[in-house]
Amino acid sequence: MLGSFDSSSHDDDDEEEPPPPPPNAYIHQTHHPVHTRQLLISCAELVSRSDLSAAHRLITVLATNSSPLGDSTERVVHQFTRALSLRLDFLMNPSPAATTASSSQDLGSNDDALVQSSYLSLNQVTPFVRFCHLTANQAILEAIDGQEAIHILDFDIMNGVQWPPLLQAVAERYPPPTLRITATGSDLEILRRTGDRLARFAHSLSLRFQFHPLILLSNQDPISITSSVLLRPDETLAVNCVNYLHRLLKDCNRLLLFLQRIRAMSPRVLTVADHNLPIFRQQRFVEALDHYAAVFDSLEATLPPNSPERLAVEQIWFGREIAGIVTGNDGEDGRERHERFTSWAAMVRCAGFSNIPLSPFALSQAKLLLRLHYPSEGYQLHILDESLLLGWQNQPLFSVSSWQ
Repeated sequence: MLGSFDSSSHDDDDEEEPPPPPPNAYIHQTHHPVHTRQLLISCAELVSRSDLSAAHRLITVLATNSSPLGDSTERVVHQFTRALSLRLDFLMNPSPAATTASSSQDLGSNDDALVQSSYLSLNQVTPFVRFCHLTANQAILEAIDGQEAIHILDFDIMNGVQWPPLLQAVAERYPPPTLRITATGSDLEILRRTGDRLARFAHSLSLRFQFHPLILLSNQDPISITSSVLLRPDETLAVNCVNYLHRLLKDCNRLLLFLQRIRAMSPRVLTVADHNLPIFRQQRFVEALDHYAAVFDSLEATLPPNSPERLAVEQIWFGREIAGIVTGNDGEDGRERHERFTSWAAMVRCAGFSNIPLSPFALSQAKLLLRLHYPSEGYQLHILDESLLLGWQNQPLFSVSSWQ
């Protein structure tokens, strides 16, 4: 289960892509996975060159050769086809209002409750979220050992599913410390419900607990919100960024300033967990496709056909990510951008942080998680620069690291 990922396809130097075949080259081919994949890559190349009429023809062919209910290849091609269609719509009609309307119609609702529901499904049916939470929690627990008052600043807490195991572990310490969580989110009602659930659970453990919600909208600069965080001199601070920092990649200077602002808070530990995927650029389209193809393959191996949970995760959660990556190609209000772990590490170090090696116990916990709940041999763990990566079939997908 602890394997070595093949890094030969992930060199930093961009390889020149061969020119795409003529737009009609695949029209009469069957939807063999190799043919369909190449057709998708060719379509992305046409979109990047603004050859809109040819791209539109290929999108039509792709739409008929992919399905959200097919095998893993058909499903991932379906999601990338939807994303390229949105990208094409923007190029043909760059009005922000039109693009927003098209995105909402194609990807479903932007309702936070729907996204939260798909996130819970993601947590239940894949090891990715649990791996990130479990490993980040262990890093936090080791960093705060022996402290009497703990403050966790969690950027985008979602439903708060990360924290009950940590609350239980903290409550078992003697004497149990006080614990306060400041959590950001875009919906105050969801934040309040999350805080109420955590407070009830903490009360059942006889743990002294406080929860502070902090509204942080998707279009709001998180740097400005850091000044609203109440810091107490008697508390030990831990900052948690699980699946969050990639949202700031549209402006790397602002991301660096954000990390520097976090460092100025003097946290005992900063935990970072995110996709292991480069920022979307046309020459990296194949890498983005390979990343999500591996994700969809893992879902195929662990869930039965026509699983409604898998459909929700792929359509709503990963579908939104894919659309954000592809439509954010040139920086137009794209929400999703990602980087490989080595680039994350360089950025965090540039902000003045030093890596804290993840402990052997954190690795043992991750192994146990996979063995007990996701026994497929396709999942692999890998240690890189004293941090932990989870992948599928030699494709690294998610990384977790801790910093001080």
